[in-house]
Amino acid sequence: MIRLIKRYGGASRKLYDTEESRYVSLEELSAFIRAGQELRVVDSVSGEDVTAQTLAQSIYEDHRRGDSLLSGDFLHQIIRRGGQAFSEGVEQVQAGVDRVVRSSVERLAQVGATPEDLALLKRRLAELEAALADLEVRDRPRSGPGRSRAPRKTTP
Repeated sequence: MIRLIKRYGGASRKLYDTEESRYVSLEELSAFIRAGQELRVVDSVSGEDVTAQTLAQSIYEDHRRGDSLLSGDFLHQIIRRGGQAFSEGVEQVQAGVDRVVRSSVERLAQVGATPEDLALLKRRLAELEAALADLEVRDRPRSGPGRSRAPRKTTP
């Protein structure tokens, strides 16, 4: 179930969690996400979905506090190439995880791992791959009203 957060305007940009009926901070939103919760943030007046902007603000605040895991190079690539850079990053992480898992499975086989251990490892690998695939699908640019705009033509 997606947790609905309402963002109230003005300079404060307060965030209201409709599930717990209380105001929350950007840090709390990050904690919800880390705990596996899906969020949707909407502007309280217009109803516009402002989830992406709010999450970008959360990433910015994490970076300001020194808690960010995103390097400057990675952020440059995202800006240069849009979502493609992120997708490539996910693919690289997935390839690395696949190599580690294959190597671990090979070592387990040499040690004489039980079929239950191998089944558990395979199940966890499938769950990880599904989570990465879901992450990649959710972060692809979407088309539709307000999602993608053609550049404005300027006349001399």
